[in-house]
Amino acid sequence: MAEVFVAKVDEFPDGERRIVSSGTHEIGVFHWQGQFYAYANMCLHQGGPACEGVIMHKVEDVIGPDRTWVGQKFSDERVHFVCPWHGYEYDIKTGECAADKRLRLKKYNVVRRGEEIYVSV
Repeated sequence: MAEVFVAKVDEFPDGERRIVSSGTHEIGVFHWQGQFYAYANMCLHQGGPACEGVIMHKVEDVIGPDRTWVGQKFSDERVHFVCPWHGYEYDIKTGECAADKRLRLKKYNVVRRGEEIYVSV
């Protein structure tokens, strides 16, 4: 398997992303809470740049004790990135589509060698 250099760890702050290319592969690499995640930068909806949109905590409904809807809040744990074309959301840790959990972006392995990050293509 070929590997693509992404960045040096100290040049890739937590909470940011990089887009790297190798031939026909365009890959979004995320650094989130000390971990690295990499996915194909192609939205499953209409092929948009899925990894290039906003990163945000998942919006969750709040249900009251009487089972009625109270409002919404941002999740403390789940984070999504949003395709800028049509708003499809993907879980940053799994690549799972928020709207249809049967769908996932192609995942790539991230390799750390010393202070350098690579993606296996």
